[in-house]
Amino acid sequence: MTRRARIALTLVSLAALSAGTLTSAGPAAADTAPTPIATDGVWGIDYAGGYLTSVEYRPDGEQYVVGRQLSPDGSAVLEQATRGFAGTYADGTHLQRVPCDAGDCVPLRSLGTQSVGYFRVDEYGKERAQIWVEPNAYRSDEPDVTGGRFVDATGRYYVYNAASTGKQYVDAVNRYRAEDDRLTRSVTAASVWGSALWTPGSGNGVVTQYDLEGKKTVATVSTGAPCTVKELQVVGRWIYWNCGPTGAAGVYDRTAKKNIKVPSGPALVGDGYLVQHDRSAGKLMLTDYHSGTAAAARAIVDLPAGNTADQRRLTWSVDKLGGGVAYVGADHAIRIVPSGVPTQSLGKIESDLDDNLFDAAGRNSGNMEWNSTFQLNKPAGWTFTVKDAQGRIDRTLKGSGTAITVSWDGKTTSGAYAYNGPKTWTLTATAADGAGTYTTSGKLSLSGGRQGHHDQGGYAYGELVTLNSSGALSLQYTNGTGKFDWKQSGPGWPAGTVAVPFGDMGKDRCAEMLVRMPNGELRRYAGKCGEGSYAPASSHTSLGTGWNAYNVLTAPGDLTGDGRTDLLARKASTGDVYLFANDGASKLKPGVKIRSWATYRKIVGAGDLNGDGFGDVLVQDKAGTLWRYDGTGTGQVKERVKVFSNWGTSYNVVVGVGDITGDGKNDLVSRDSGGNLYRNNGNGKGSFGARTKIATGWQAYKGVF
Repeated sequence: MTRRARIALTLVSLAALSAGTLTSAGPAAADTAPTPIATDGVWGIDYAGGYLTSVEYRPDGEQYVVGRQLSPDGSAVLEQATRGFAGTYADGTHLQRVPCDAGDCVPLRSLGTQSVGYFRVDEYGKERAQIWVEPNAYRSDEPDVTGGRFVDATGRYYVYNAASTGKQYVDAVNRYRAEDDRLTRSVTAASVWGSALWTPGSGNGVVTQYDLEGKKTVATVSTGAPCTVKELQVVGRWIYWNCGPTGAAGVYDRTAKKNIKVPSGPALVGDGYLVQHDRSAGKLMLTDYHSGTAAAARAIVDLPAGNTADQRRLTWSVDKLGGGVAYVGADHAIRIVPSGVPTQSLGKIESDLDDNLFDAAGRNSGNMEWNSTFQLNKPAGWTFTVKDAQGRIDRTLKGSGTAITVSWDGKTTSGAYAYNGPKTWTLTATAADGAGTYTTSGKLSLSGGRQGHHDQGGYAYGELVTLNSSGALSLQYTNGTGKFDWKQSGPGWPAGTVAVPFGDMGKDRCAEMLVRMPNGELRRYAGKCGEGSYAPASSHTSLGTGWNAYNVLTAPGDLTGDGRTDLLARKASTGDVYLFANDGASKLKPGVKIRSWATYRKIVGAGDLNGDGFGDVLVQDKAGTLWRYDGTGTGQVKERVKVFSNWGTSYNVVVGVGDITGDGKNDLVSRDSGGNLYRNNGNGKGSFGARTKIATGWQAYKGVF
């Protein structure tokens, strides 16, 4: 049916037609007078997870599948968008339609995730199930069939039958990843609740629960039905069954382990209730069984008999995910009627978690977001929080609804990338109706974000750099064990080479390596993010000559407050200390004198030791006292604070190595004259614990950086 001649449209052109308009239906005056959503007619309707889907004419005079996200009580339209063109294309392609009182309707199946499924018929008459997950994106890799009919859908999972093949197909749609859940089976009654597929078992009333992800049967239930079940609708604890359109019907309560007798005849099941169309009375009737006994059916709205025997999802529908009843009135307006039935406590139906190794730079998978989904059994407000190893919040995301989509780009609330390393996440949801909360948590590891101190591997653990007498420059890596577990080496480095593990000087979020050659040239070697070692011929640029004038080169972390690692250098002739700020464009800014530290035996860039976000510097005086200078974030350091007395007089090398224990706190590594290597754990408050020996025989290294 059209109001004017149809024109050919492409999927690309749908982008211009799908823009939703934010509208409000206004507050409901009372449950008995639901707020109408005005339309010029409805040719198919479904309702799940607060998402109302219908086929309607739009202002351009063509029919579209329209999706509306409603408020939890159904009283307001929060957002609106199309989910595909419902007219006929120039080549004859169209949506599958069935007879209805409106003429011909599109059988829709809403998944409760703002997704909707229907069958598209091509110019050859072949049907293919499509699941629209966004206004301009759908999944359509199902087989070509005829006589397709959706049986059930919840969250990512759906079931449909095909008359042409005599088979039943079970599959999943995923916004972010490929699924491997397709199942082809004989046609039986079937229902999906998350990844659980419920089908009849062997014997009267027996149903089985098959785990589509684990690919095995996990439960067998005797419902008490006096037949092989002909229809199933599962909503959490409730298993609705019937023995055919006019046969016995009941609901098995999996929690109480009892069968509840309910009226026979076509029904749609909600959470703790079912709805039937009494055509003789011209009313929708609701049977409440949430208490364990079916109450007498009560009329909730007037709905004339019409000419179609079964009008489920043609003129009315039920939101099984904690919602009410949607119907189309004689005035063509859609109304939502609350069920008035208490729901089950808030809980998760299923979830799909992204890999716990997340590279925000997309170097491994190409995906620069950590994308995970959770399906709840009813509307809720939710908060997702990511914290670092020290329990500090990196990011908080919030939303509402039954379908939770978390997309974290590795950035903090300020828009800067979070530091690489281990993270913990927590999801907390509170039911919109006040009945229950749901909390879950997990771990992930961030790379491709901001480098930690001495982080050459791109994960946040610090790497120690060594140079041996054979000219091999090695990156000594840790697995977060507090010692160095493996290494990558590059040969050919001359004696006198000085390495400075640095930070990113560009935009790729890989930490550079600065190397002073024996002739005084300072080179910037492009960061590798753990993908290989450095050799003299590796990709590099010169940062100038004359750097032999400095007897200390060290990276303290960020001293200027711009989030970039800077360089400190002490001039041998004067003891003056200069700050060479990182310009973020592969160069160092001109040196600025910030102190004069001629008497200190060692000057060690140590990264952020006190948790204020700025780099800090450790110095050792001639008496063996270790002092800390805290960075200010303005290119200066505060006055010194004593860390240890009589410390480290036997050490010939002290390196602020970054975090090598995995606790998010920067540590200290020292080598004594006997070649023993020690670790002092940082406490995150500016000091360190007692030393622990982590290696011997390190006197063989000519340089430890």
